[in-house]
Amino acid sequence: MRTVLITGVTGFVGSHALNSLSGQPGLEVIVACRNPARLPEQFHGVVRTGDLRDKDYVATLFREVDIVCQCAAWTSLYKHRALSDELFLKPVMNLIDAAKAAGVARFVNISTTSAASPDHSADAMSAGIPRSYWPHLCNVITIEDHLRTQASPEFGVINLRLGLFAGRHYALGLLPVLLPRLQTHLVPWVAGGRTGMPIIDGRDIGQAFLCAVQDTALSGFNSFNIVGPTVPAVREVIEYLHDEFGYPKPHFSVPFPLAFAFAGLMELLDRVVPWDPLVTRSIVHLLRETGADNTRARELLGYIPACDWREAVKSQLDEMAQRQEQPMRMTVPIS
Repeated sequence: MRTVLITGVTGFVGSHALNSLSGQPGLEVIVACRNPARLPEQFHGVVRTGDLRDKDYVATLFREVDIVCQCAAWTSLYKHRALSDELFLKPVMNLIDAAKAAGVARFVNISTTSAASPDHSADAMSAGIPRSYWPHLCNVITIEDHLRTQASPEFGVINLRLGLFAGRHYALGLLPVLLPRLQTHLVPWVAGGRTGMPIIDGRDIGQAFLCAVQDTALSGFNSFNIVGPTVPAVREVIEYLHDEFGYPKPHFSVPFPLAFAFAGLMELLDRVVPWDPLVTRSIVHLLRETGADNTRARELLGYIPACDWREAVKSQLDEMAQRQEQPMRMTVPIS
């Protein structure tokens, strides 16, 4: 019997990891969260309640724990460097160091397929490329770099570079941010919409975590791109949204350099207007080609995704229609 600790279990990634790992033979699941009332009713395992910003609490988390699934994330698509440092970078860095010191055998981390895009992201083992216009991405990459230095035969690391989130239990993601902007008729195609949009359903993310937990062969630092069964082009996704849900399609196209320049201008205007920018350089960055596929994850982890991107998009839009009354902001609220 191996014991798995899941952090961030009430968020999008953590909830799907919990669904996938719960009830698996040979695994005992422990969850770490601030508010047990938000846990699913069907979970009856051990709960270690506290805040990951509390070092004393973190020091108590790893008793009899073999594997950590680090799913906690405070996220922002734009600015908010100080909040990303305080609510994400510092707690996760401390979590890593404390887990290693406690003798945890494996640490499973979440990252993004866009960490090294566009030139090196197809190779999930490549180092991330920090982007000054996106502080939170810089922190994601800092955590990856720290895990590379800390990994060893005794402290194995599996870094999951996940595609663009879709599906139920969503939080901040590209689709909820992009859709109201499409309705303005002001958002263009970028590079004709020809780049890939590596959408992944939350259920496939849960499957990736199960593969990472069950593997017994890997050691040291290993990183994997984790996307859905197929990667559609941006144009294919937006045309699906148009045909099935009535969202408008862009009326013109611009190349990436012009898109970045326009997004930078929108960010400057953000200083004098009370709403989020129409587009930011981080959004443009997410539209760049990653070249990500599941080949390495399939060969080394046995990861085989099952959820078509259209199904993921539809389930997310169904949930948005039920629970989202206002356009999503580009920063996760502090709760």
